[in-house]
Amino acid sequence: MNRYTFIEAELENRLSRNLYRRLKTVRPVSGVEIEADGRMMVNFSSNDYLGLSRHPLLGERAVEYQRKYGSGSTASRLVCGNYDCFEKVEKRIAELMEREDSVILNSGFQANISLLPALSDRDTLILSDWLNHNSIVQGCLLSRCHIKRFRHNDMNHLEELLRENRDKGVSRILVITESVFSMDGDRSDIDTLVELSERYDSFLIVDDAHGVGILGKRGMGLACGKDVDLVMGTMGKACGSFGAYVACSKDTKDYLINFCYGLIYSTALPPAVIGSIDAALELIPTMDKERRDLLRKADMFRSALNEIGYDTGKSTTQIIPVIIGDENETLDLSKWLEDNGIFATTFRYPTVASGQSRIRLSLSALHTSQHLEQLVALFKKWRERGKHGK
Repeated sequence: MNRYTFIEAELENRLSRNLYRRLKTVRPVSGVEIEADGRMMVNFSSNDYLGLSRHPLLGERAVEYQRKYGSGSTASRLVCGNYDCFEKVEKRIAELMEREDSVILNSGFQANISLLPALSDRDTLILSDWLNHNSIVQGCLLSRCHIKRFRHNDMNHLEELLRENRDKGVSRILVITESVFSMDGDRSDIDTLVELSERYDSFLIVDDAHGVGILGKRGMGLACGKDVDLVMGTMGKACGSFGAYVACSKDTKDYLINFCYGLIYSTALPPAVIGSIDAALELIPTMDKERRDLLRKADMFRSALNEIGYDTGKSTTQIIPVIIGDENETLDLSKWLEDNGIFATTFRYPTVASGQSRIRLSLSALHTSQHLEQLVALFKKWRERGKHGK
C-alpha cells in the first residue's frame, strides 16, 4: 500500500472493463481530413460544423488582434485584462442573440461549472435534463444544493417537478438543459421550456453549444431571440475558435461579474482568440446556405444508415449517433473504420449509459457527398461481415 495505490487500482479497473482512455495524436490537413499514425483519414469526429477553424478570415483577424493587443491578456478581466476588444465582441454577441448584454468566458466547461454555483445557494433547486453534458452535471454538484433530474426532453415530468417543488421552501428553481444534446443529436423544446419557466417563475438556462452556428435565427442557436433567462454558447465548435459566452440581461451580467468565480479568477482569453471569435461572428449570419446544405446531408445520411439497419436514436441535427450497444463491438467497429480511412470516435460509459456505446458522427459543411457515400458503404460492409460471421 502506497500513495499511488489508488491510481494504479483505478487504471487497472478501467483497463479490465475495456474503458481505458488514451490520447490520440492527429494533424489536421484540411477542414475534414487529418493525418494519424502516418495515414490520411476523413474526420467525422470534429465539432467544426461549418469548417471555420481553417477559414482565412479567422486567422487574419487573430493576427490583427495579437499585433494590436499582444499575445496574452495578462490578467483576469477584473484586474487589467478587460481589453476593449472584449466589450466590442460582447456587444456583437448581444445584438445577434437579441439580448441586452453578454459576457465572454474561457470555455464551455468552465462556464457551466462556474455559472451554476454562482446562481445557486444551499436552498436552490436545480432541475436538470437527464442527458445533460458532464459539465452541467459537475456544475450542479459544485452548487451543493438540491438537484432533481427530469426525464430526457419530458416536459410533462419537468412540469410535475416544478409544480411539486415551488412551495417547498426553496429559494429559487433553476431549470437547465442543452438545446442540442451532444451525444444524441436531438433537440430540446425551447418554447415549452420558456412557457413552463414563466408559469412557475423558474430561472431557465440553455446550453446552446451545439446549436450555435447551425440552428436558429442567423445561425445563433435555438435559444436566439427566445425568452430564455441565460443562454450559454461556445466558440470552439461551429465557430471554429475557442471560448464561450453568456447572453443575458444587463443585471444578470453585472451579477456574474460579481459572483461567477470562473470569470473573476481566470486570466482572460488571449486577444488572438477574441479576434477569431469576432471574425466567426461576422461570417456565421451569412452562412444560411451552408447550414441548409449541412442539415439536408444529415437527413439523407441518417436515412441511409437507418435503411441498412443502424439505430441513430432521435437525432435531427448534424450530430448522428450510431448506437451499437456493446462496448467491444463498438471499439472494433471504430478501429475497422480507422483501418479504412475514417476517423470516427467511440463514446462509451461513463460518457454515455452502460450498454449505449456508440460511434458519434459529426457532420461538417465541408463533408462531400463522396465522403458520406464512402462511410455508408463501410457501415453496410461491416453489417454484412457480421451477418456472415466474418
